[in-house]
Amino acid sequence: MDWTIAFAGFGVGALVGMTGVGGGSLMTPLLVLLFGFAPTTSVGTDLWFAAITKLVGAAVHHKRGGIDWQVLWRLSLGSLPAAVLTLLWLHHSGAERIHQGTIVNALGGVILVTAFAILFKKRALAAARSVSQYMPKWRALASPSAMTVVAGTILGVLVTLTSVGGGALGVVMLMLLYPTRMKPAELVGTDIAHAIPLTLIAGTGHLMLGHVDFALLGQLLLGSIPGVVLGSLGAARAPETLIRSAIALTLMLAGGKLLAA
Repeated sequence: MDWTIAFAGFGVGALVGMTGVGGGSLMTPLLVLLFGFAPTTSVGTDLWFAAITKLVGAAVHHKRGGIDWQVLWRLSLGSLPAAVLTLLWLHHSGAERIHQGTIVNALGGVILVTAFAILFKKRALAAARSVSQYMPKWRALASPSAMTVVAGTILGVLVTLTSVGGGALGVVMLMLLYPTRMKPAELVGTDIAHAIPLTLIAGTGHLMLGHVDFALLGQLLLGSIPGVVLGSLGAARAPETLIRSAIALTLMLAGGKLLAA
């Protein structure tokens, strides 16, 4: 029994419950860089870690009315078929994993930029308004509902290949698509709930490829389950500004970890 692994699970679980971020963006780099596990094992085990941890977190958010089920359905319409098709491609191509460097570095850069945009929200909105007058309005080209399905498709592919993006990129996409409709706590709850079926499907595919370490998974869950409960309760009670700051700081940490991986 390695209690440092359980402690890492607690910390990531608390961040997942509070912000919806960290299941893949933090845990996968931690398993590879800090604990020395193989990337394939880290991805497969992390998918199951995220699924079980977020199942507990989603139950707490649902009890407090913190899930937008319509947005969740739209995301799932894109992400679940994309995950299945990606797994079929991996199986038939004979590739157990792809080189993740380009995808993960690009994702880390996007996450960092978004984190700074959240921290400096007023300045970012002012800059966006000044730029938007020279660009066609994207909402005239596609409705938010259709773009949510597209966002789900992107998440389905990324999460299945790398275990990264379900929380961090999901939060970013929901913020951009629904800037006024969803409160921070509801945004977090919806993102957590969406990750459950997605990570279960992707995790099952990796389990069939032999990429899941059950001893490691048990130690992570020993810490993450109480952590995600405490984090979820905090998300429901904390001020919106505090949650936004927590999301931004967590994204900065996640982006830095991805770029350093």
